[in-house]
Amino acid sequence: MARPLRILTWHVHGNYMYYLSQVPHVFLLPVDAQRSPGFSGRAGALPWGDNVVEVPVNALATTQFDCILFQDAAAWNEGQHRCLTEAQRRLPRIYLEHDPPQQHPTDTRHPVNDPHVLLVHVTAFNALMWDSGRTPTRVIEHGVMVPDAVRYTGELPRGIAVVNNLARRGRRLGLDVFQQVRASLQIDLVGMGSEQCGGLGEIANPELPHFLSRYRLYLHPVRWTSLGLSAIEAMMIGLPVVGLATTELVTVVRNGRSGCLATDPQALVDAARRLLADPAEAAAMGACARHDARERFAIGRFVADWQRVFEDVVR
Repeated sequence: MARPLRILTWHVHGNYMYYLSQVPHVFLLPVDAQRSPGFSGRAGALPWGDNVVEVPVNALATTQFDCILFQDAAAWNEGQHRCLTEAQRRLPRIYLEHDPPQQHPTDTRHPVNDPHVLLVHVTAFNALMWDSGRTPTRVIEHGVMVPDAVRYTGELPRGIAVVNNLARRGRRLGLDVFQQVRASLQIDLVGMGSEQCGGLGEIANPELPHFLSRYRLYLHPVRWTSLGLSAIEAMMIGLPVVGLATTELVTVVRNGRSGCLATDPQALVDAARRLLADPAEAAAMGACARHDARERFAIGRFVADWQRVFEDVVR
């Protein structure tokens, strides 16, 4: 494009926002005095670039931008009407949907039902399950980065799971499955609020790849969610994945080659026990996982996909 676009969006998912900021445009993040959810701006320990710019909420109406990228229903249903002018709301609009439907799995109508908005799903599974109505849709799969210097060692004969607020999110994120596996095996949990489940707490984003690299395997106990960035990051480092054979994960992990998937939690216990006892098999599966993740989720492909979307909607 002739110049970088100025894109208004909201900080909803930190890691995703960081990866999205690798697209060479300017991202304007609204902030309020409380740094409340969705208005936290350049929050956290991520190394934000100069193209990520905070804008006070009360200055949005006089701020110039080319496109609006919604990332949750709060911004779509309330934020745009409270903070933006009518003329701004007529700018090109994209809605980025991070999750599968939370009500009925197949018959939930997406909150956007507008032929003039582009609905972007992060997985084909999510696009399949949502009823998108009249809204045109595309799928842009995740792109992630891990430091090249970080390599899997698997020296700890333990598994690791990364789930934020697992105690509060419960069965949907697999609290009971995690507890069943941990009752038999050495499994650690990290993430926001993980202490409530006997976990180790939150690990800062820049430190997480090295932290993961020492574990023998990655446990993904989630029943119903999108494809977790932490699972992809673990695969890129070289951890084999043991997880539930649900949602998009079944297209990512090659069962028996880059990990072990099953719908029976006891089968996950058995698979994890085998890998914890056999570091050579775990390393071989992890090498396959690393290859597959780097082929499918490279940041360059992700950036190119978003470049095309922004160009199309603005054009």
